[in-house]
Amino acid sequence: MATKTHILAGDPPIEVALKRNARARRFTLRVSKSAGTVSLSLPPHAPETEALAFLDDRAEWVRRHLDAAPAIQRPAIGAAFPLLGAHRPVVAGPGRRAQYLDGRIMMPQTGRPGPLMVTLLKSMARESLLARCDHHAARLGRRFGRVTLRDTRSRWGSCSIRGDLMFSWRLIMAPPDVLDYVAAHEVAHLQEMNHSPAFWAVCERLCPGYEAPRRWLRSQGAALQAWRFDSLP
Repeated sequence: MATKTHILAGDPPIEVALKRNARARRFTLRVSKSAGTVSLSLPPHAPETEALAFLDDRAEWVRRHLDAAPAIQRPAIGAAFPLLGAHRPVVAGPGRRAQYLDGRIMMPQTGRPGPLMVTLLKSMARESLLARCDHHAARLGRRFGRVTLRDTRSRWGSCSIRGDLMFSWRLIMAPPDVLDYVAAHEVAHLQEMNHSPAFWAVCERLCPGYEAPRRWLRSQGAALQAWRFDSLP
């Protein structure tokens, strides 16, 4: 349904997206630490004045959560960048493509460096995710469909009713066991399209001790989302 914006007064002012949701039964306030955005969902016929009063009552909560968000970062030659769960040095390299060699990210000095870095991350993520999905699907005796990579903000992966899998390519920045858990999680949906106890039992079988990487993603995921690739110094 239609979305409009409201400016929450203060220093600084905060833009809040007001969204009418046909399925909503109450006001729901969401703060995305990774994107630095705030949204308020409203039931279809709820008075906007009540929604704004609800928002004003929680203004301090909104600011506290935004202040806790990780600072935006951009990779730079001569600095470090998280890849495969560790901070790797970014150095100037030959050729026209970004490469990962001997524990270092080799970055060309010509071309558009931001997209070049994203291309490298997507390539590495696809290779790793396909390998882990193949492994887990074979253990279940299941087959998955198309695998797509996106830069998602609200979820790290998904499985469609047709068995198509989607993942965030930023998972390649996380430790390998975290990427493996997300792959196992989505493959488990090929057998259990829910989050029932039966589903979590499948997750445990595919990825024993999955609770630890799941906790890591909840606590550290926003830091991965804080990286931007629109420019590189």
